[in-house]
This record gives sequence, structure tokens and C-alpha cells, in this order.
Amino acid sequence: MAEPRRLLVAITGASGAVYGWRLLQELATAPGVELHAVVSDAGWLTLQHELGLQAHDLRPLVHTLHDAGQVGAGPASGSFRCAGMVLAPCSMRSLAAIAHGLSDNLITRAADVMLKERRRLVLMTRESPLHLGHLRNMCTVTEMGAIVCPPMPAFYLRPQSVTDIVNASVARVLDLLEVPHTLSERWTGLPCDTAASA
Repeated sequence: MAEPRRLLVAITGASGAVYGWRLLQELATAPGVELHAVVSDAGWLTLQHELGLQAHDLRPLVHTLHDAGQVGAGPASGSFRCAGMVLAPCSMRSLAAIAHGLSDNLITRAADVMLKERRRLVLMTRESPLHLGHLRNMCTVTEMGAIVCPPMPAFYLRPQSVTDIVNASVARVLDLLEVPHTLSERWTGLPCDTAASA
């Protein structure tokens, strides 16, 4: 029997905790996935403020809910075979720490491990507007091998609700993790008559 594919979702303190929550919900039902999660102190604040969620809401969805302060936990080591990690959302503080190799908690250490092991690391960065330091940090992590994937509304899909907008961004992340889903419609191109008249 094949080993389950281990994935790690981190929720940090940027607005948009719903992205991490929705991602956990989808991955929890994905076949062959062993799901791990870790939430920063500020991440817990946003989960509570924006969604009214606490640790007991997340635990049933995951194999292990790690403590962000436990830098000796499994995800801190390259021998912990994790196929992919997502920061959803990724605060500018976490982005900066990853860009500069500051492994000061389990989230930033696990991200550092993903980079050094050449594994998939996706950062759903959340901030607006961006100053030059933010942009340079995004460039730095991209050069290191991470994928910067800000949650951007896909209005061409004609979303009818906030849930539709969230699902579209989470679907893009699931694609990057190569996890099958039916969370959002896929673009198939404009109808021939529309394209011809443009």
C-alpha cells in the first residue's frame, strides 16, 4: 500500500484566514493525503476574529495540529517527508522571515526545510498596497524556489458569492499541489462567436 502524501498548511496573521480554513476542509477529504497544520499566534487571532474558529475546530480535519512554538516538531526536519506546504494566508512578516532564512518558529522553519529540500512551497501572500521591501521579499523567495500565489479574484468565472471567490483561489493552490478537486470551474476559452467579434 502506498504511503499517504503528507501536506502541511500554515495559517499566519494576515487577513484572509478563510483561505487556510477552506484549504484544510478540501485537503481533509482528499484521498491519499496525510494533512498537517500549524497556526501562528497571530493566525489564531485572525481565525477567531474573522471566522470564530479555535483549535478544536481544526483538529478533526488534520492528522496533527502542530504548535508553532515547537521548532523540534516533525516538519522542522528534512527527513519528515512532506510533499508540499502552503501558507494560507502568508503575512508579510512570515514572507520576510522566509526570504531571510529566519527559522524562528515552526512555520518559518518548515518553510525553510521545504526550500532546502527542493519541495513545493506556496505562499498565499496578503497585503495591499505593497512597498518595495514586500516586492523584494517576493522576488527573493521566488528565486529560492517558492511560488508566490496571492489570492486574486477570477472575475471571468463570474463569481456569485464570497465563497465562489475564495474557492477559486483555493482551487489554484490545489492545482499547484497536484490535488484533484472540483472546487471551481476551469476556463475553457471564450465562445467562438464572442472571440471572433472581439
